[in-house]
Amino acid sequence: MNDRAFNDHSYEEFLKEEKIMGSKCKKCGALALPPRPLCVSCFGQDLEWVQFRGAGKLAAFTSIVIAPPSMAKEGFNKNNPYIVGVVELEEGPNMVARIAGLDAKKPAEIDIGIALKAEFIRTDPAPDQKTYVVFRP
Repeated sequence: MNDRAFNDHSYEEFLKEEKIMGSKCKKCGALALPPRPLCVSCFGQDLEWVQFRGAGKLAAFTSIVIAPPSMAKEGFNKNNPYIVGVVELEEGPNMVARIAGLDAKKPAEIDIGIALKAEFIRTDPAPDQKTYVVFRP
């Protein structure tokens, strides 16, 4: 694990293993998600991988009615919106991800601060398969 570069490619490879991985500065302890090759706090370069549990709370969200092609393929559109939110992970960093299990047609009924847990979704058959993180209450 330590031989992987701190970049988006490595982050996506960890997602395939159903792990949410970020970087941690060995000097100041700052966490970054997605991982960064440089500390976001002290600009140090001595980093290590850290795995996040995937638990947190909803900090902000939006209901999306105009879906990009990949989401439209899954059936999302103006009649079937979806939610994207900022999840404040228990370890501290924020993560932007799709939020499932809430009614995107009734955003006024969604409470900021609700507890969420990550799950992994796979799309497309191999070799083009992608793994995404989705959070659910």
